[in-house]
Amino acid sequence: MMPVTGQCHCGQIAYEALVDPERVTICHCTDCQRLTGTAYRVTVPAPSASFRVLRGAVTTYVKTGSSGRQRVHGFCPRCGSPIFSAAAKDPATYGLRVGTLDQRADLPPKRRIWCRSALAWSQSIGDVPGVPTE
Repeated sequence: MMPVTGQCHCGQIAYEALVDPERVTICHCTDCQRLTGTAYRVTVPAPSASFRVLRGAVTTYVKTGSSGRQRVHGFCPRCGSPIFSAAAKDPATYGLRVGTLDQRADLPPKRRIWCRSALAWSQSIGDVPGVPTE
């Protein structure tokens, strides 16, 4: 297990947890596309016992999936940065949003899920021209 720290974009929310770097996942489902405003979400699970908010209060939104299961999504009330998702009742883990982790460069994805919903262009962006800054 790897200790991680993270925060939202504006810094109002800060947290810590333990994660298994081998469990980093890209999700291509349409819910993740809408909730992130982009092509996919990168998440790593953290055991509930290890997840601790150090600063601020997370705002939550409960989403009921097509299965009927409810998931709570935690985000910063000021800047809107998504922080986690978890089962709405007694979560065993929190799915931390890798982009908010200080250690994100050390957490490459190990698998992809919901690939049938993946946007075709998101599968191969290596050839898209890039610049170091803008």
